[in-house]
Amino acid sequence: MVREWKRIFSIPNFYVVLLVIPPIIFLFYGFIYQKQFARELPMAVWDEDGSSVSRTLTDMMEQNENIHFTQVVFSNAEIEKLMKEGKIFGAVHFPKNMEADAKKNHQSNITLYTNDAYLVPAKMIYKGAAEIIIKGGLAVVLQKAEKQGMAADKANTLVQPIKLNTTVLYNPEFNYQLYLTPGLVTVGLQMALIVASVLILNLEFKKETIDSLLKISTSSSQIVIGKMLAHLCIAWILFILISFVVFPVFDLWKPQTYFSFFIVYTLLALSCIGIGMMLSAISNNLLFVVDVALFFTSPAFVFSGFTFPRWAMPWYDQVYADIMPYTHFLDGFIKLYFMELPLQYATPEMIRLMVFIGITFPITIVLFQRKINQYLKTLQS
Repeated sequence: MVREWKRIFSIPNFYVVLLVIPPIIFLFYGFIYQKQFARELPMAVWDEDGSSVSRTLTDMMEQNENIHFTQVVFSNAEIEKLMKEGKIFGAVHFPKNMEADAKKNHQSNITLYTNDAYLVPAKMIYKGAAEIIIKGGLAVVLQKAEKQGMAADKANTLVQPIKLNTTVLYNPEFNYQLYLTPGLVTVGLQMALIVASVLILNLEFKKETIDSLLKISTSSSQIVIGKMLAHLCIAWILFILISFVVFPVFDLWKPQTYFSFFIVYTLLALSCIGIGMMLSAISNNLLFVVDVALFFTSPAFVFSGFTFPRWAMPWYDQVYADIMPYTHFLDGFIKLYFMELPLQYATPEMIRLMVFIGITFPITIVLFQRKINQYLKTLQS
């Protein structure tokens, strides 16, 4: 274990991947979402009605934190042109005679344009504008009912007999930094741990240091466990960096969750180290195992279900997601960190991570012992 520590801090392949790149990536991810919220998205207004109702609705939408009117337009062509130029994310069109039609009980159609090439801004604009337009329409009907002599409470019940109350849990402000940064940091960590771990065993042959290793022990189990403990300690250093530096800097500090986070994180680290060492024991071809590690870890974020539910993916994609430890770590992490649930709620995910550990390390020990035996036979002959 001590020998492996020395190698980690002296061989660039290790310390660059484990100690230099991760802090840079963690801070880089955090600073991307430093604004936390996507607010005041630029929109255009096309007001053919020019009435008090259209002006009121425009003012109400301008008060919404997601919307900011930056352009006045007079045609569909102008809206399309501004969207193509990236100057607006949406637009609203009030048709001619909208107020007059409403007073005559005739239906009037307000058109909301959104640029769904940018999916999240489009949904935010729709959410903000649709809510106001619906409320505005109800207000017009309510005002008319009251003018006809109906009591205000009765008119309100008639206009809106069922009222919807919504409660948003765990990220009520739709904070991008709170949502994305922890996920991106931990998936970057999985990649760093696996890429470093694939070098652990075959680098001994590549750098011709295997003889000094075998002078300490010729037992594969002792070698694997000693190296694993050294890299686990480095993973714990990265945990300290994430929990007590990166998270507080970006206002993601949740110390009440850190014990549970530490447990599931340790299982993730052991799973990653186990997978990397297994690949390292399978092949001495350094380039090949690094390529396999990168191919295996790169799509982890996409397949994990963090941005798109796994149950909606094809079955073969779900299988691919299941063979990555990050998938199961993320399920547990959401429960323990985001939802702040007790540790027992993540028991299924911890069991799955233990399966990775229970499979990869025994295979590594068996395969590396064969390599040791073959190498010793070669020396004797």
